[in-house]
Amino acid sequence: MRVLDRHVLSSSHSQDASEAQVLLICPNARMSAELARALASELPASRLAIVDHYPNRTQAKDLAEKSEFCLLDVASEVTAAAGLLAWLGAVAPGMPVISLLHSNDPDLILRCLRGGADDFLIQPFTTDQVRAVLKKLARVRTGPSGPAEEGGKVICVMPGKGACGATTIACNLAFALRRQTGGKVLLADLDGLTGTVAFVLKLKSSYSFVDAVTHSGVLDQDVWRVLVTPSRGIDVLLSPESPVDCYSEPLDPAGLVCSSRQGYDFVVLDSGGAHGDWNLALARQADHLLLVTTNELPALHATQRALAHLERGGVSRTKPRTVLNRYLAKIGLPEDAVAQALGAKVFATLPSDYEGLQKALMDGQPVAPATPFGHAVGALARSIAGSPKAAAKGTTFSRLRGLF
Repeated sequence: MRVLDRHVLSSSHSQDASEAQVLLICPNARMSAELARALASELPASRLAIVDHYPNRTQAKDLAEKSEFCLLDVASEVTAAAGLLAWLGAVAPGMPVISLLHSNDPDLILRCLRGGADDFLIQPFTTDQVRAVLKKLARVRTGPSGPAEEGGKVICVMPGKGACGATTIACNLAFALRRQTGGKVLLADLDGLTGTVAFVLKLKSSYSFVDAVTHSGVLDQDVWRVLVTPSRGIDVLLSPESPVDCYSEPLDPAGLVCSSRQGYDFVVLDSGGAHGDWNLALARQADHLLLVTTNELPALHATQRALAHLERGGVSRTKPRTVLNRYLAKIGLPEDAVAQALGAKVFATLPSDYEGLQKALMDGQPVAPATPFGHAVGALARSIAGSPKAAAKGTTFSRLRGLF
């Protein structure tokens, strides 16, 4: 980038911005001057066009066509800035927009991100803050380099057939991991169509995994706290109230899974099923893939098809681990016949425990550890977590590393 040759485009007069590569729209003179100083040390080869008012649509389109990216003052007049942000997204969808804020307001930050902003800067503007945002923009353009950093374990709980109890297992497994290891645990409901974690745990939030997926690269710890809902010692990321078809929407969970892995010791993903690019991506990125079924013939037939689909999608046949739920020996196939039908050993068997599950569901809490189901889920959690010493080591490391 070339040296900043600053000039101002005001409402009373304007200069030619044909060579400008960085657009700063900021009615607040003090904020504009502060940011310009920070930018000068980081962009020694760029030209900066400063607009001291919110331009109309025609002006905004002309400026956007000549700009590499835009810095937009959202704090001075939120309504006008929101309209301009939406318009810039429509006329220049490839141009990154960075919101400028007076303070760390997570709700306003999320409004900006939902409105089309790619990142944000918060006063007081520092060289380090500006440098970090510019590096993010560069990574978005060039793509990530080097291997991903190791972090916590990601467990994807996936139903072989609907109504097999995968969500119930995912919720209780998350609490069991927290109870047994003391580590940081995230439960993420990533079923955009029929996610029911909010119903099971009696939770509510204005935000969902869609916000986290869309803006996974720019979420800091304060914003993340707004996105997740605390519940009995774990963080829960809910699915949206209005269904989102992840099968057809251009959503990629990779950024969310990677970031979550760095912030938590255990990440439990509740998937809607095995089919579709979204669920295949979850299966590929998980360290443990638990495929939930029952011993009834229709469920086993659907699970066979799910296994075949996962294998065609690039998931090794040995990766899915069968979890046999609501098992009653006198109903359906016995455990050894289930293993033979699926061509794989049953990893865990959870008993039918109607009374314990119904009580937990009515109270919106996990199943009691002393119940038959709670005891079996505890055993499943221990097999995933490994030795307590290893889990404690991971906990300390992740806390030092911090969220995102």
